[in-house]
Formats: sequence, structure tokens, C-alpha cells
Amino acid sequence: MTKPALTLYLAAPRGFCAGVDRAIKIVEMAITKWGAPVYVRHEIVHNKFVVDSLREKGAVFVEELDECPDDRPVIFSAHGVPKSVPAAAEAREMIYVDATCPLVSKVHIEAQRHAEAGLQMIMIGHKGHPETIGTMGQLPEGEVLLVETAADVATVDVRDPDRLAYVTQTTLSVDDTKGIVAALEERFPNIIGPHKEDICYATTNRQEAVKSVAPKADALLVVGAPNSSNSRRLVEVGAKNGCDYAQLVQRADNIDWRALEGIRSVAITAGASAPELLVNEVIDAFRERYEVTVEVVETAVETVEFKVPRVLRQPA
Repeated sequence: MTKPALTLYLAAPRGFCAGVDRAIKIVEMAITKWGAPVYVRHEIVHNKFVVDSLREKGAVFVEELDECPDDRPVIFSAHGVPKSVPAAAEAREMIYVDATCPLVSKVHIEAQRHAEAGLQMIMIGHKGHPETIGTMGQLPEGEVLLVETAADVATVDVRDPDRLAYVTQTTLSVDDTKGIVAALEERFPNIIGPHKEDICYATTNRQEAVKSVAPKADALLVVGAPNSSNSRRLVEVGAKNGCDYAQLVQRADNIDWRALEGIRSVAITAGASAPELLVNEVIDAFRERYEVTVEVVETAVETVEFKVPRVLRQPA
């Protein structure tokens, strides 16, 4: 029986970013250096496949530091942690390695500098997301106020409207964030923004790639986890840019084939914490059912790399 023809538009860049790659290497190198088990506070990155793979190698994932024994190393996830967490680890004389993405650390430093200048912070982010919790936890309670939408700006209660600065979560929708920033600047004309946009290069690049492929395709599949902010934003960007069917899938097993009946083209991308192996798994699943032609749509080339902490580096 002849398979129907299908074009797969493969967005590039997609998948792992430099911060995710670094965080995974940190866990792997820590296991090599200190042996198993090595504890990790929160999922190192938001991807079940990655977490399960590291668990098999000897990583133990916990949500709070008090779940870790004093005598084993602990790693802080790529999303960052409040200042109280490393302080507690030091008080217990624990070995710890901070795997916070350097671009998240940049936002932490910005917040600290603004606070030292006497400014109250407004953070644009998602309530309850570990990155938001970590960034807000860099300063005392009340010094960082959270807004999630442009509507929130109208009701945020600030100490002094002329002594404000804002930072953002690194994995937000670029377009949605512009609207929130515009609302902040309209209500607080003297608010100070970051010198360089806080939304990271990888988030921006993946969203731009989706904007290029979405209008071409009958459907968009984003390979990523439900708790991955940047992956969920890719689904939203696809839906807003001409793709009537945009869905998040963790693995090929999650594809809703009934919803794809009669399609002729599918765009595929992956969130920054999804490995390329899972993208290839999805492509192979399509090859089983269709005569596939793959077309790569590349909108940027990424060359960013981040060094692992000195404590884990091999001597030269």
C-alpha cells in the first residue's frame, strides 16, 4: 500500500541550548567526580527523558534541600534558586554546584544592582515557575513584584513609581512580553529596563524559527515537556502565526494521529530542554506512516557555549 506524501518542515534552531547542555554536563561530571548518588534540587532541566536518563546514572532528584543528606553533593538546577538555598547548603557544610544558566544568573545580577541603587523591581514572569521563584528570591520579600500579564500592570502596588526597574523570565513569549513592557512604560514612564533583553537568545531564536515554519504547515508539533515554559511558548507562537493545529508532545508515542488525518505538511521543533534524539524519534514515527520529505528551515546559527564550574573541570 502506497504511503501518502508528507513534507516535514524542521525548524532550526531547535532543542538544547547552551545552558541546558551545560547543566546536564554538570550532573554527569559530578557523578563521575564524586560517584553516585548525587542529589539535584528540582529537575535539572524540564524534560522527563533527560531526568530519567540522569537518574539511571545515579542522580537523585528532590524538590527541597532538606531532602538531601549532608554528606553527598547537591546540584542546583538550570532555572536558578533563591539566595537562601546556597546559604542553607553552606550552613550545613555541604558540597554544592550551581548549574544555574549564566543567562539566568545575569538577571539575578541585574536585580541585585538595581536593588543596590535603591530601586524596587518588577519581574515579568510566570508565578510558581522555578526561575521566577529563584529570581525573586535574590532580594528580600517585597522588593520584587510579579506581573504575568499586561492587565496585572494596572493593579501592581509599588513603593515609588519613579524608583522602579524591571527584569523578565528568560523563557517568555517575545511578543507577549513586549506588550507587558509597553504597559509598564506607559504607567511608569521612568521605569528602567535591562541593558540587554533578559529573554535569552535560545528562546528568541526558537520562536523566530517557529514563526518561519508555522505558516507553511498544516500542523506544528513541539517536542518538549508540559512543565517547560519555553516549549509551551513555542506552541503559542505557532498558533498565533498561522498554524491551526499546534501541539506539545513529549515523545512520538504522544502524537495524536487522528488529529493529523489528511494533512500534507507538519512543522517540527523542540524546546530548549528537549534532546535531538526525541526529535528523530518523532521523524521516524512519521516515516512509518508517510512518504516523508524533510525540509530544514534555518533562521539562525547558534555558537554559544558555557563553561562548567571550575570545581568540575579536568586539570589541563
